[in-house]
Amino acid sequence: MSKTEQSWPQIRTGYDWVYQAQHLLTNKEGLCVEEIRRAYRQLLAQMLAHRRDQEAAGASGSGWLSSAVTQFLKVTKSYWKGLFRCYEYASVGIPRTDNDLEQYFGSVRYRERRATGRKGACPAIVVRGNVRVIAAVGTPSEGLQADDIRPMDVTQWTILRRSLEQRQEGRRAQLRFRRDPTAYLAKLEDDLLKLILPP
Repeated sequence: MSKTEQSWPQIRTGYDWVYQAQHLLTNKEGLCVEEIRRAYRQLLAQMLAHRRDQEAAGASGSGWLSSAVTQFLKVTKSYWKGLFRCYEYASVGIPRTDNDLEQYFGSVRYRERRATGRKGACPAIVVRGNVRVIAAVGTPSEGLQADDIRPMDVTQWTILRRSLEQRQEGRRAQLRFRRDPTAYLAKLEDDLLKLILPP
């Protein structure tokens, strides 16, 4: 008991930081993304300063908290780029947690199963998932009007269409190969020779 008694202040400090981080990311106050980011940076700076002070003082029992802070900072840094994305696009309704995100995709799987009768994933989800999933989840129950689906940025729309066609062509090539591998490879060889040899 006396050994762990010395660690309680450090444990309390660690839990306080975790709860502060949770409170900031829950964002019940409805702060804008810059305010959340600034407050979170202040919390990280406070944790880092506390770790440095403990290490400089050589305080007993600070080793595990120091390593916990190091790990927390390392993981936060790796997630930093996408950590606040849900607050940047709050109007779109990007899920904030992994559980919310899983429910988001689960609703798409449920609708696909209801519509197609398939138990497994529809192949179109694999090829066109970045469009189909958003369309499935973002479509209101009353439907959409023509103005709702008109592209806002034609250049971005064209790039997206081109990437979808490339993925679709890849799937078609796989199907051709599975149907007749010999003919498929012979055609590839012919195409390659035409590129290499002069006419």
